[in-house]
Amino acid sequence: MSARQPLPFLAASGRAVTPVAFVNAAVRAYRERGMDPGAALDRAHIPPSELKRRGARVTAAQFEIFAETAMRELDDEALGWFSRRLPWGAYGMLCRASLTRGPLELALKRWRRHHRILTEDVAFALSVENGLATLSIEEACDLGPYREFCLVTLMRYVIGFACWSIDSRIALARAEFPFPQPEHVSVYPTIFCKDLAFGAPCAKIVFDARYLALPLKRDEADLDHMLQRALPLTVLPYRRDRLLVDRVRKLLRDAKTPFATAEDIADALALSTRTLHRQLAREDASLRGLKEEARLEIARRALARGRAPIKRVAQAAGFRNEKSFSRAFRAWTGLTPSAFRMQTAAVPGVRG
Repeated sequence: MSARQPLPFLAASGRAVTPVAFVNAAVRAYRERGMDPGAALDRAHIPPSELKRRGARVTAAQFEIFAETAMRELDDEALGWFSRRLPWGAYGMLCRASLTRGPLELALKRWRRHHRILTEDVAFALSVENGLATLSIEEACDLGPYREFCLVTLMRYVIGFACWSIDSRIALARAEFPFPQPEHVSVYPTIFCKDLAFGAPCAKIVFDARYLALPLKRDEADLDHMLQRALPLTVLPYRRDRLLVDRVRKLLRDAKTPFATAEDIADALALSTRTLHRQLAREDASLRGLKEEARLEIARRALARGRAPIKRVAQAAGFRNEKSFSRAFRAWTGLTPSAFRMQTAAVPGVRG
């Protein structure tokens, strides 16, 4: 991407979690061009013996150094994937061409369009259906032994750029890949998400379509700074999720989970309870406040829908008795439950 070009799918800690299979893919590119990867491996402190050890892993820092050296020496940011080389700076140019004053959806459409200028060997596609966005990659040629490394990296490039551009974590709902499940499958939930499928028709990631409407928060100056060393910005998981409050609201309003615990909510969002509370605080919200909001919504809907006894509505909203419910409802709305029901009954169409 720039002066320091990483592959943005590695764990951000110092733990060795990056599969050596990804190192071997780049080593293959060296050998196919009659070049020696020894200097690059030595610079990254990756012993050649590790390349043959089953289950071997390297750290993010090791792979960043190795990948940068390989891209420079091979003069190919694609590291052998495509039918022609992608000169140094190709993906940095793609990031620059994808910046926009519009929403993320426009930026991703630009990414899709401009990526075809780099290569026609693969093509991105973006679609939206039933509130979910799907970003997929179609293969126009046989990627051969580079297939996994190529598709995984391309997906992490685009999702890394998307997260950086809107300054938000994008929680993936699902990820699919057209190759068989690899031996190092245990790293995939860290790279993508828990819901995975292999042997699929194509590579794709699925996420909440509302992320597409979020405006970009970055400009050319931010891009210049990011491209100096993209690894921390594209590898580190974004802690902030600008849709987190809405996602928690949806879970709490779900008829099946109106009284969910913090543990329930955190598990549904693939977060720890501590991270959930911390991220909500970052968005000036709290789980307690969102729960009260959800209880009010449940009560209002129940009161507007029919003539269920107030006691039953109170129970549905999570109150032990009608008295405490009436007191809370009046504090929320300024009306007693009975007065609210009478008011909504008088408004045409409210009962729905």
